[in-house]
Amino acid sequence: MRTRTASTVLAAALTPLAFALSVPAAHAAPAAAPYDFNGDGRADLAIGAPGATVAGQARAGAVSVVYGGASGPKTSTRTLLTQNTAGMPGTAEADDAFGSALASADLNTDGYADLLVGTPGEDGSDSNDGTVTVVWGSASGLSGARSLFSFFSTDYDRYGQALATGDFDNDGDVDVAVGSTGPITLSLVDGPITKSSGSNGGSGSRNDRWASTSGVTRLSSGDVTGDGHPRVVLHGRAAHDGAATTALADMEIDNYNDWLQKLPAGFVSAVGDIDGDGHDDIAVGNDREVAADPGGALGGKVTVVYGGPEGPAPDRAPLVLTQDTAGVPGAAEKGDRFGGDVSLGDVNGDGYADLAIGTPGENSSAGAVTVLFGSASGLTTKGAASYSQNTAGVPGASEKGDRFGERVTLTDHTGDRRADLSVSAPGENTGDGAVWSLRSTATGPAASGSTSFGPGTTGISTAGTPGYGTALNS
Repeated sequence: MRTRTASTVLAAALTPLAFALSVPAAHAAPAAAPYDFNGDGRADLAIGAPGATVAGQARAGAVSVVYGGASGPKTSTRTLLTQNTAGMPGTAEADDAFGSALASADLNTDGYADLLVGTPGEDGSDSNDGTVTVVWGSASGLSGARSLFSFFSTDYDRYGQALATGDFDNDGDVDVAVGSTGPITLSLVDGPITKSSGSNGGSGSRNDRWASTSGVTRLSSGDVTGDGHPRVVLHGRAAHDGAATTALADMEIDNYNDWLQKLPAGFVSAVGDIDGDGHDDIAVGNDREVAADPGGALGGKVTVVYGGPEGPAPDRAPLVLTQDTAGVPGAAEKGDRFGGDVSLGDVNGDGYADLAIGTPGENSSAGAVTVLFGSASGLTTKGAASYSQNTAGVPGASEKGDRFGERVTLTDHTGDRRADLSVSAPGENTGDGAVWSLRSTATGPAASGSTSFGPGTTGISTAGTPGYGTALNS
């Protein structure tokens, strides 16, 4: 048995807590890719609507899962999840916000990806304790669930407001990182996590200066160092001024003195290998104006940090992108929110991760999405493309307040090894929300033949403002 002990960390100042770990069980089967819930080789699309009304309970929250197919996500094959779904723990209650955060991994290595759903508004020992639900994959899709272990419920609130998965402690099993607020802002739940397993232990971390009442608000993960051991990107707000703070964390926390590395400040991130060198790179989005956040820029910005053997590559300057960068479509204008969301995936099948950037504030918050392509030399603006509801072939029409691009994800829904572009607009139809899926080709996402659907199509009530698409595949 290993016991983790704490010591002083970097100035970002997350202080890990000690917790004992038990010996993990043996693996059962090769793991499925994230979000492939039915094991057919196609990623499925999970859509969070944390504002959805369920059985008369406002903002109880719901999640639609639309399964992948040869032509993309098929709304005819779907699963609706709420806390009132048979087999789900808990009960749908007002303000639970089920579906605020989503993540996926084959936790029990049975060949089917499982879905994690954050419910940060769930009441427990006090208000807004939060909870995380694991919904199990199978040959017929998602079925059956359990609650994720919660070790420090008296020391945090809004458990599940951020989620990420990976073998973070490098012991061969998939773990879950969970963001929260309060004295404990980051929890690591140690794998393996199965339908019947007990607690294998976990650890938590607290912040003194790094993030204040917002806690850890967003998480992403990937193999930045190329050693097969994923790191976690943490987002929060500095206690002294509320500015965005971002750090890369090594959760194999045998050495607390250097487990955090500072990254450019932002509110969202994505991790993937843009230049094909075996080190995942990090795209950090900061959609704020400088007046609202010192790390922001006019109209927002995205910073790409290239990975290396020790984390961020010391010999490569970060690439800063705005809508005024040569080759990037559009122009930087106040309120555009360029970098409101980011996603990395290989759109054209050339072996390099490409970058989708949400700009939900564009044109009075009608919204837009930009796609830039990876290459052996890094991200390039050559061939960059922009999409909105006014793009020929994209269903609908751009309207003030839609917020098209609030969430973006690059995921292979067709099984052709090219990442398709899915985009949400939670403001569509005065807060109902909607999702668009653009199938990718050898030259990028194709607007022609793209599809869209809203909450009613997938069984979610349009009472109130469900905010369909507030969360998508991460």
